[in-house]
Amino acid sequence: MIPTPRTATSLPRLLSGWAAGAFGFVVVMLGGWWFTVALGLIVHLGLLEFFRMAQFKGIRPAIKTTLVAVQLLLITTQLASGSALLGGDWFAGDVAAAVLPASGAVICGWLLLQPVTGTIADIAASIFGLFYLGFLPSYWIRLRELEGAGLALTLLACFLIVATDIGSYVIGRRLGRRPLSPISPGKTIEGALGGVGCAMAVGALGGTWIGWSWGWLIGAVLGAVVALFALVGDLTESMMKRDAGLKDSGDAIPGHGGVLDRIDSYLFVPAVVYSLVTLVLPLVQR
Repeated sequence: MIPTPRTATSLPRLLSGWAAGAFGFVVVMLGGWWFTVALGLIVHLGLLEFFRMAQFKGIRPAIKTTLVAVQLLLITTQLASGSALLGGDWFAGDVAAAVLPASGAVICGWLLLQPVTGTIADIAASIFGLFYLGFLPSYWIRLRELEGAGLALTLLACFLIVATDIGSYVIGRRLGRRPLSPISPGKTIEGALGGVGCAMAVGALGGTWIGWSWGWLIGAVLGAVVALFALVGDLTESMMKRDAGLKDSGDAIPGHGGVLDRIDSYLFVPAVVYSLVTLVLPLVQR
């Protein structure tokens, strides 16, 4: 089966895409609390869309409790990152690590106190929402606040995701023949490989720019890893929409659907990049 050809990009989609990209670039450059507040707004809207999909399946998640828990997780991550408003070493420990299990317990407690006791599905959707749109995005803050190279690494991670999207779209549209997954019929194996190749090329340039030893090779490997996890993020959201019977997660962004449709590729990536840079790269660079 040959995937249905994609139609030309509409003007509203193009303009909203450029606007979203410009907004993202500005807040990344600003960093600090500007970045955290912007991230908090984005994940808040995305979480509302996620819970909307869950409700389409008859699930009753702890919406308000989880929304508050996610914001608390992002705030404490920023406080613990070294840019604390309170200063000193008061937040030197990983406070966010304590917030996550405590929030999970509060969510379960809230569901227990409802007139109709929560189900396994209610608990699972709530806890997954906390993980998916709280814990995972908090790694963007960790990455941005890394001493020395935080800005460069955050920009590189974003550029790698964009390169993946562009490579997948261009190669998939011109050469795509074999479907990648029934979850997303428009995606092809050729497109996915094009996205990986494009991200590897951008990663090689980025690794050289940052100044890593064997930067072109390490950057290319990082690009391949980012491309794969960006694809996983994209397909995960597509799987949830398909299960809920929805075409888009929402209609907040003209031509793109919902906020979650726009950020799905950005959710799994920061934790992977942060882990590779802080755990694996020091071993390789010795």
